[in-house]
Amino acid sequence: MSDAIVCSSITKQYGQSTVVSDVSVTVRAGTVHSLVGANGAGKSTLLGIMSGRTAATSGTVTVFGHELKSARPTDARRAGLVAVYQELTVLPAMTTTENVFLGQDLTGGGWLKKKEMKRRFLELCAEFGVDFDPNLPARNLTVANAQILEILRAIQSGARAILFDEPTAALSERERRHFLDLVRELKRRGITMVLVTHNLGEVLEVSDDITVMTNGQKTAEGPAAQWTRPALVEAMTGDQPAERAQQRGAHRGEIILDAHEVTLPGAIENVSINVRAGEVVGLAGLVGSGRTSLLRSLAGAESSSTGRISIHGRPASWPRRVRTGLRLGIGLIPEERKSDGLLLRMSVPDNVTLANLNAAGRFGFVSTRRQLNAAKVLLGQLSLSREVGNYPVGWLSGGNQQKVAVAKWLYRNPAVLLVDEPTRGIDVGAKSDVLDALRNAADSGKAVVMTSSEIEEVLEISDRVIVMSEGRAVAEIDLHTQNPTPGDILHVAFGSKENRD
Repeated sequence: MSDAIVCSSITKQYGQSTVVSDVSVTVRAGTVHSLVGANGAGKSTLLGIMSGRTAATSGTVTVFGHELKSARPTDARRAGLVAVYQELTVLPAMTTTENVFLGQDLTGGGWLKKKEMKRRFLELCAEFGVDFDPNLPARNLTVANAQILEILRAIQSGARAILFDEPTAALSERERRHFLDLVRELKRRGITMVLVTHNLGEVLEVSDDITVMTNGQKTAEGPAAQWTRPALVEAMTGDQPAERAQQRGAHRGEIILDAHEVTLPGAIENVSINVRAGEVVGLAGLVGSGRTSLLRSLAGAESSSTGRISIHGRPASWPRRVRTGLRLGIGLIPEERKSDGLLLRMSVPDNVTLANLNAAGRFGFVSTRRQLNAAKVLLGQLSLSREVGNYPVGWLSGGNQQKVAVAKWLYRNPAVLLVDEPTRGIDVGAKSDVLDALRNAADSGKAVVMTSSEIEEVLEISDRVIVMSEGRAVAEIDLHTQNPTPGDILHVAFGSKENRD
């Protein structure tokens, strides 16, 4: 088997900072090669150097035998290599067809061959099992479909190798499965792929080879068949992963939250849930199953929701405002940390104390010293990877921002903590810290409800799992007595199997 991409002794420096140090990687033609590592490991920088997006300080990149002489993506494309980044390059005002032929229009006599372009577009859609309206403006596409559009563009360009940077970070479980099926189909066609992702399950599922990076250096590599998820975590972090399955709360106390017939028109219908002190209840299901709608309804973030609720055994008025939910002792860590969970221009201490300013002040005045001290204590427990200070939270990485979002609600100290997608788009080390914090919150006596698109995480941290499908709770599984696999959960979520206790 020949080599598709050869990176030799790649080093990248920004001033005095070295982000990639003397890394050599060989990607075999027709294979899927994954680069894994924590945030700041240098994997995305290395991917950018492969694609010509970023210039290496030293070292060489060879693509199908042609050494790239300059840091220009056009040179990489001429060699047959295309990159698909998290920040997609689909132009929203152009149609799906126009986006696929962007920069490679079919012309004749100075005119666009629109009919021929549309015909070829529909051929590509049929080949890859997607159904796009050729005249649809790209602004109307989901993130997953926009990503597929970029893949079709790469195929149309004649790409022999495609680089993917966090391709599934914003996708639902169903969309992730479709993407992985596309990867297999591309591989079947002989296309080489390099994959950067934090999802180790995906890495082990589709990769042929894996390279592990830590602090800008290559620390391990080998065939995917030789790796396990725990071994990858250890290689990336130097730590053995926590055995949370053996640490589940055995001291579950009274029922703190008891809700019945929770309904949000068009989203969920007659869902009942209870959570005890010291317990984590996981919500599993596909996107659109109602997981987020249930959390938002319980928190008072959906004014049109209805239901019956008791807190500590005492009936209460149904919360239709977040303020009402807070008075009941219910806090929500939302899915979108940047838009809903944090104020990116405000400082880290300001964000940590934002939901409980009274505790950070005296006589009606907020104490910046108290804010800073509180942030240091809580973020110390969450292992923030840089010193806490009065800098904007927007300066932090995604994983560290999520830790601030968690610390904010730990500072508020609600009796019930609702958490929506706590690990989306963050690295494996930050995931472990966040999940440990949620488990610790439950062990301290809180009632925690958590949902994640990564079913493995739901099973890893929860005491019970409620499976949702099409707005209803279709199964409840006690993980102290049962040991389901992610596949078992998906069968229930898809409606192919039910398990009602």
